[in-house]
Amino acid sequence: MRLRHFAHLIGLLAAAGSTCQPSPARAQHPNVRVSSPGSTNPEEVTIAVDPTHPLHLAAGANISYSYYSFDGGLGWTEGVLSSSLGVAGDPVVLYDEHGYLYYGHLSISSTGDWLDRIVVQRSSTGGMTWNDGAGVGLDPPRDQDKPGLAVDRTGSPYRDRLYLAWTEFDSYGSAQGQDSSRILFSHSVDLGITWSPPVRVNDVAGDCQDGDNTVEGAVPAVGPQGQVYLAWSGPGGILFDRSLDGGASWGRDVPVAAQPGGWDFAVSGISRCNGLPTTLCDSGNSPYRGFVYVVWSDQRVGADNTDLFLSRSTDGGLTWGPPVRVNDDLTTRHQFFPAATLDPETGILYVVYYDRRATTGDDTEIYLARSADGGQTFHSIRVSDQPFTPDPQVFFGDYIGVAALGRRIHPIWMRMDSGALSVWTASLSDSAATVGTPAPASVTVSLGAFPNPLRTSTRLSYSLAASGAVSVRVLDVQGRLQAVLGDGVQEAGAHVLEWDARAFSPGLYFCTLSAAGTTTRVKLIVIR
Repeated sequence: MRLRHFAHLIGLLAAAGSTCQPSPARAQHPNVRVSSPGSTNPEEVTIAVDPTHPLHLAAGANISYSYYSFDGGLGWTEGVLSSSLGVAGDPVVLYDEHGYLYYGHLSISSTGDWLDRIVVQRSSTGGMTWNDGAGVGLDPPRDQDKPGLAVDRTGSPYRDRLYLAWTEFDSYGSAQGQDSSRILFSHSVDLGITWSPPVRVNDVAGDCQDGDNTVEGAVPAVGPQGQVYLAWSGPGGILFDRSLDGGASWGRDVPVAAQPGGWDFAVSGISRCNGLPTTLCDSGNSPYRGFVYVVWSDQRVGADNTDLFLSRSTDGGLTWGPPVRVNDDLTTRHQFFPAATLDPETGILYVVYYDRRATTGDDTEIYLARSADGGQTFHSIRVSDQPFTPDPQVFFGDYIGVAALGRRIHPIWMRMDSGALSVWTASLSDSAATVGTPAPASVTVSLGAFPNPLRTSTRLSYSLAASGAVSVRVLDVQGRLQAVLGDGVQEAGAHVLEWDARAFSPGLYFCTLSAAGTTTRVKLIVIR
């Protein structure tokens, strides 16, 4: 945790429940503001897609902001997370295969004990409401920092197991030789309600100064047979370890790559920058099934030219290939703060990052890199609709985020205007060749309903790739028409309709959506 966040935490008085709408700016990939205009400098952003309803997205930002969207990211609702264990930043969000949403973060106790544990909260309502959360790693006076989450979605014996990795400090910020840092790991077998005692992952400890010689950046990934993979940065460069028993035990550290200049480096205009790694694994059915990837940034070619790199392993992390440069520019400008994801349905890799290739001075834009050949080559496109100029006197945060599912990509980032931070996203589609081409189907494969089961009403969400005639109807189990929710020509884009079911008897119903010669349906369950 960065102690500069403390003033932010004390001053956080933003109201919950405000709704944020798309930016009026026109671009190839329209940018949507996630944070409300009244929010207090949100940064360090994270995003996740619900695999049970792909139009449902969730996001988070420092210190305690939570966001959700039920229309594929076109509109967002902002809230402020609370817990009796405290909420102190470094957010990470994750959906599991059951539609449960998890929000991991740092803690601050009622007595002001800073970073005393990691907290994981759970939502069964897509981020509208949250439980109080479970504390992990309490071991005073040691400090717990920088969580990363993953879940086993494979058919392994560890399916549905949640994984949590983080850095423990003997004393955060201490320069004393006897104080050290280490990577810890815990798992949950009951959907985040309780967590196992932490186990240590790394062999060689780091210091406690939150810099190049501290071990940080542990983000778990899961392999096709339930293997757990983890990489981090520290005094030995980027190191890797794996567990073959659901996180209960770990092997010896394996070098991935050197990180010349360290992971803590300077980028002009940014209050502080890092190149901490992200670990990914293809657990799907692509030609690259089982490949493990690590993405990071460093300044190996010079302090004025930060670049992004990927190394991959084709043997479960035992050996690693040479670094491949991710950014495809021919300039000597900065590319920094990479966030990486892998579409589990296609195996395509995406890396979102800040880029200055087409600007001067400290002006900064957002780009997205794509690789469809297992990380051997990348092509980048610009995502942001206009550059911004950061102020080094304002803490910018330490990371951004990206999520992808079913050939749709959702990057999320911070921008700064006149010293004020805001959170933005975009929704991009992918074809076999490029990022950003329209989806071939007129209707998205998913017709979402939330909540479902429902007591009084539900919101039905869908997206059209082209304008055309659309019919949305509710039928009973006998196929008899009960309600017409939409019948006419609709414009391309995301749409949300509401079905008021208060006058209908409890039971099973079907909502059908017909457009462009195809019909999609979803079951609706009314309960009382």
